[in-house]
Amino acid sequence: MSGADAREIRAGRRTVEIQRPGKVLFPGGADTGEYTKGDLAEYYRRVAPHLLPHLRGRPLMLERRPDGLDGQRFMQKNTPDHYPEWITRAKVAKEGGTVTHVVCDDTATLLYLADQACITLHRWLSRTDRAGGVDHPDQLVFDLDPADGDFARVREAAGWVRELLDELGLPAAPMTTGSRGLHLVVHLDGRHDFDEVRQFAHDVAGLAAARHPDRLTTAARKQDRDDRLYLDVQRNAYAQTAVAPYTVRALPGAPVAVPLAWEQVDDPGTDARRWTIGDAVDQARTDPWAGVPSRGRSLRAARSRLAALNG
Repeated sequence: MSGADAREIRAGRRTVEIQRPGKVLFPGGADTGEYTKGDLAEYYRRVAPHLLPHLRGRPLMLERRPDGLDGQRFMQKNTPDHYPEWITRAKVAKEGGTVTHVVCDDTATLLYLADQACITLHRWLSRTDRAGGVDHPDQLVFDLDPADGDFARVREAAGWVRELLDELGLPAAPMTTGSRGLHLVVHLDGRHDFDEVRQFAHDVAGLAAARHPDRLTTAARKQDRDDRLYLDVQRNAYAQTAVAPYTVRALPGAPVAVPLAWEQVDDPGTDARRWTIGDAVDQARTDPWAGVPSRGRSLRAARSRLAALNG
């Protein structure tokens, strides 16, 4: 039975108990709303039909804040023994051993993670349930990270990278990070391993930066970037993660990383924290990636086109 300070939520065949739903995780501010653990759970329940397709089969790193934004942050990879047996797990290799990640395949798991004050879901770019396994990503991510939080520069860079990817025959899906920048996501066919994908991403970013050397950079060290926007491709490596679409960020106001239609990228009213748990479900219902082909692409033809562009 549920305790006095708990709420039960039905999710398919399961009932998940949210302990202390009134606990404030996101304190309110002058320009931001206050949100509780119950609000977080309710958001994830409502957004689940849109979020779960982006999570199924993918190992997760969980960003937990049991005491809210003002408390300690925990980045959790291993699945604790006390997690319910019905939660899917994935054991993957790491240097010197293995790690057993949570895989979120259903709404009940999503709600259980919310009860654990898991605010942000960081997902692998590969899946356990595909032929190539976790060694072969089915997504490639370009992280457009501005030096100063100026989203106009992110918008500008996104247009340049999209133009280059179009030349390579690779459709890109834009997504706010819920923090400062944008991710451009390319769907792959899973036939290339992480080393191949990361090298390709590095080469694409290098050409984009060469075309716009005063505005873009691939320099990993901040002191080498000046005020240029950083094209980060470091997430395209084994065991690295990227924030999942529709996940909440552990920042004031509970901003959400949301997929965008390209028309929204061009909208001056769009920025990285435009959507929160208060309105992100409305954005999800518009199906913003409907115009992006869902079939994963091979990099073979794209590599040949890239070589030709590099001369």
